[in-house]
Amino acid sequence: MAGHIFSLRTAANREDQVVDYVVSKLEKDTAKGVFSLIKPHGLRGYIFIEVASKEDADVFLQGVPYARGILPKEIPYNEIEHMLEQVKVEMNIRKNDIVEIISGPFKRENAKVIRINKQKEEIVVELLESAVPIPITVKMDAVKVIRREEEEEASTEEKEA
Repeated sequence: MAGHIFSLRTAANREDQVVDYVVSKLEKDTAKGVFSLIKPHGLRGYIFIEVASKEDADVFLQGVPYARGILPKEIPYNEIEHMLEQVKVEMNIRKNDIVEIISGPFKRENAKVIRINKQKEEIVVELLESAVPIPITVKMDAVKVIRREEEEEASTEEKEA
């Protein structure tokens, strides 16, 4: 049985909190009739929910913080299909790489990779300019590799030769 997709209106910039709350509620409740949640990148104030019926969604979403209600019109899948394109994060980051942070509060800072979590697509880095090394967790797509440890070893060997 195929689900029906509806738009769930949320408070602006609170889409992540609504998704997190709904997911935790699903894990506890195992709601019948809620199949999937879609939070499209760049679309503020809305997430999509795939449900057996609009009534199931209305009942399930009662009391969800920042959820403002379901729009009455069902969304055809082909209207949101372009928002569902899989984006593959480049996983060529290795431990000890020197990276530049390209987004977030530490933008333009250089850091050394100390740990990688491929499941969460996150890395833990230490800022190079920091007086005290503090581990910071950032998304893999928030950094770019600027130097590899092997390259440093290769250039050191060339100088010795």
